[in-house]
Amino acid sequence: MFDQGVESVSFAKAMADETRQRVMSLLCCRWLCVGDIVDEMGDISQPTVSHHLGILREADLVHVRREGKQVFYSLNQDEVAVCCGRIMRIFAPERVDVPALVDVATIEVA
Repeated sequence: MFDQGVESVSFAKAMADETRQRVMSLLCCRWLCVGDIVDEMGDISQPTVSHHLGILREADLVHVRREGKQVFYSLNQDEVAVCCGRIMRIFAPERVDVPALVDVATIEVA
């Protein structure tokens, strides 16, 4: 249980930053390099994006693929789902088997 708690804290820390959430939204279902992320975000510098990607990598929330000199990133949706499930099992065990509390189709991603 302790290891799961540590992993949950790592996930929560990674998710606690609005910029990282924006990066994760951009990386959902596609591969982007740092330059593409910078271009799409518009208001964040390359070093800042790289910093946030490093934190997401440490939390295993992104997949990494190298093509020559470029590195591409994509959201690790499996790990996001595992971490969310782990948090539910720890903090809302009576709700784990309850049908979806939220219609995911209605969630708007920035």
